[in-house]
Amino acid sequence: MNPKEFWKSLTSARIGIGRSGGSIPTSELLKFRLDHARARDAVLAESDFDTISLGLEKIFQPLGLDIVGVESLAKSREEYLLRPDLGRRISEPSRSRLESKKGKYDLVLIGVDGLSAKAVDSNLVPFLQVLVPILSEQKYKIAPFILGKLGRVAIGDEIGEILGAKAIVLLIGERPGLTSADSLGMYLTFDPKLGKTDESRNCISNIRPDGLDFRKASLKTAYLLSESLKRGISGVDLKDEMTPDFLENSINLSNITNST
Repeated sequence: MNPKEFWKSLTSARIGIGRSGGSIPTSELLKFRLDHARARDAVLAESDFDTISLGLEKIFQPLGLDIVGVESLAKSREEYLLRPDLGRRISEPSRSRLESKKGKYDLVLIGVDGLSAKAVDSNLVPFLQVLVPILSEQKYKIAPFILGKLGRVAIGDEIGEILGAKAIVLLIGERPGLTSADSLGMYLTFDPKLGKTDESRNCISNIRPDGLDFRKASLKTAYLLSESLKRGISGVDLKDEMTPDFLENSINLSNITNST
């Protein structure tokens, strides 16, 4: 393998694509336009919440956990894209549904469509199939799973505050890139409440089979959550210092698979 092919094999970024005169080859231009179209489609599409809900039921019903649907203040996908602020707050009917589930929880798991329906449709349920058994090993008191429509990252703060949770783990479709229209993001926040800002969150990005695989992302999430609850912090105060001891002492590795 020549050096150019070697470096190209390590990344999906556009490197070593060559040139044709003063521009790039036609084949590369067509690939670029296709990826751009896929990214636009991912932003404009809406998630298949019915199918997602069926997959979630298979994960959470055996644990005795309900699935609660909520919506943001955005009334449509168009309004959601034009008014990011509306995606950060829940609707009044959603608030009523959450208040009926209020308790004292260690954790709320939240799934939100965000800016990529493809990411949520393709990766939310498969990732939770790996993550939830790991978290169940930790004996956390987990709230009902929350499935949010037309939401931004900050919508989790209000959800966690209403439910009375110590921490939230929010999974959301990330803004599509030109090589990844299906990237899922994880955001961890300790002591969620309205007014929290981005420095108070820990993020794991690019969760997908062709990025950070579900097993590695689940282990990282479990570690960050464990440290967050133990130390009462998250965000810039919480550093990633995961060691093999955490895996050996805290997780039953027989429950973790590499599959999706």
